[in-house]
Amino acid sequence: MFDSKDIEKSPIKELVSENYVFAAVLHYFGISFFQYEHNSLFEVCKKYKINSQQLIDELESWAKIKEPTSEELYFHPIEVLVSYLKRKHYFFVRQELPFLSNMISGIKVQDDAYSGILADLRIMFPLFVDDFIHHIHEEESRLFNRIKLLHQIEADEYRLNDALYILEKSPVTLLSEAHDAHDDEMEGIRKLTKDYFLPIDAPISMKVLYNELQVFEKELSIHAQIEDRLLFPKAIELEKEVLRKVKKQIRNN
Repeated sequence: MFDSKDIEKSPIKELVSENYVFAAVLHYFGISFFQYEHNSLFEVCKKYKINSQQLIDELESWAKIKEPTSEELYFHPIEVLVSYLKRKHYFFVRQELPFLSNMISGIKVQDDAYSGILADLRIMFPLFVDDFIHHIHEEESRLFNRIKLLHQIEADEYRLNDALYILEKSPVTLLSEAHDAHDDEMEGIRKLTKDYFLPIDAPISMKVLYNELQVFEKELSIHAQIEDRLLFPKAIELEKEVLRKVKKQIRNN
């Protein structure tokens, strides 16, 4: 539990320094932390007409979030796995990418070295976002819809000959190979930031930005592993089972 009275009196810079998650929570409420580093939380909440306790409650809620492990996800059916991945896609697009974009476009620093990095990120990051969103849309329109189609065939919603034609066209294995060939999406950003290295005396805004970029890259890596090690194998096995069922039904007719 957080002491709301102590938090309300504290400067935003101090709160964010103690817990970087606070910056994301402030963004959730429409507040860019780097614009109010020297203001107290009470002052900022008053300016934005936000109940400070509601913000603190949200911080506590975020602190309790626990992602399921790969082992836990393994035992769930493929429908649950797809639902989980869709929720993560939504979170990436609606929360994390706007938060990162807001920092990259809005942070201002005195040091020329950091200003140069920010200038490069302002060119590079929008390109990354466009590519990433395209990748998500492609994945949902092709792979997720393919899995939905497999369930429909399994439920006998298609004529057998039509089902066989669909099953033999664009199999999941081809989608898997295309997914494996996808480039390291954040390689350029990682090189630009020298693997997210910052000296101890770097501005807090840059520390939060680098931390959130690194956290996001780690999330993408875990996300890709879940897809490669869980989703695709389950989808390939489902496709094999449905194909066997359809061919058996055709033989018996």
